[in-house]
Amino acid sequence: MLQLLAFEDNCALAPALAQALDCPWAVVQRHRFPDGETRLRLPPVLPSHVIVLRGLEDPNAKLTELLFAAAGARELGAQRLTLVSPYLAYMRQDMAFNPGEVVSQRHLGALLAAAFEAVVTVDPHLHRVASLDEVLPGRRGLSVSAAPLLGLHAARQVPGALLVAPDEEAGQWVRAAAQAAGLAHAVCHKQRHGDREVEVALPDVDVRGRAVVLLDDVASTGRTLVAAARGVLAAGALSVDVAVTHALFVGQALAEVHAAGVRHVWSSDCVPHASNAVSVAPLLAEAVQRLTGLEPGCAA
Repeated sequence: MLQLLAFEDNCALAPALAQALDCPWAVVQRHRFPDGETRLRLPPVLPSHVIVLRGLEDPNAKLTELLFAAAGARELGAQRLTLVSPYLAYMRQDMAFNPGEVVSQRHLGALLAAAFEAVVTVDPHLHRVASLDEVLPGRRGLSVSAAPLLGLHAARQVPGALLVAPDEEAGQWVRAAAQAAGLAHAVCHKQRHGDREVEVALPDVDVRGRAVVLLDDVASTGRTLVAAARGVLAAGALSVDVAVTHALFVGQALAEVHAAGVRHVWSSDCVPHASNAVSVAPLLAEAVQRLTGLEPGCAA
């Protein structure tokens, strides 16, 4: 049998994922003590295959609970654990750029590989790594993309829009979104001068009088989106909207994006946020079935 366990912060996504997998689901109950420690409670009896749903935005607060839950699930009967982490943190640091830097991607991958047989995620921020398998020594990993879903949503909301990647890293996602939605696309050039200081050069495309949708994998501080939005509006764009896979929007980032002239912000539900407009539940369910060999239903 198969069961889904979800942490409270992913309970909006859990029912749709469980329905797509045709399996029951339960909440990982948490009690936080005054000293910061957490007590977890799982169902007292678990089937042989358990899927744990937890996104790793705000990872420093969530990783310990995730690893404890995995260990507890083993004690309660799970023989096979699959992690579904719609947002997988610590993927950017895949090499030491300066002496003494810790390569977080490598070490997070080792921790997850020790706890789970398989990991599924959406649009991880990988640079010099060809696949998620390389991050998980001896385990299976599968990353899927929400970009086509976002492209289709943008096309429904703004027919004929020009999809624009705010930097080269987002080029792969905007190309996939444009192909799925039958829209034109372009890619900006970005120079980063710090965590919050960026410059964005527009592509050699005439945006005058055109509706533009900026599409990216992750929005954190929002500074790249702000710079790109201001640039396309100054160049004569009729309107600018934003579609993003992972809506982190730390602090006042979302307000600053709107203040730059962005009308609408649409995101997937990989990260719970008020802007969620596209569900990745069917995408995740299909990925779990592909990765684990499950047929739709509750077979182990």
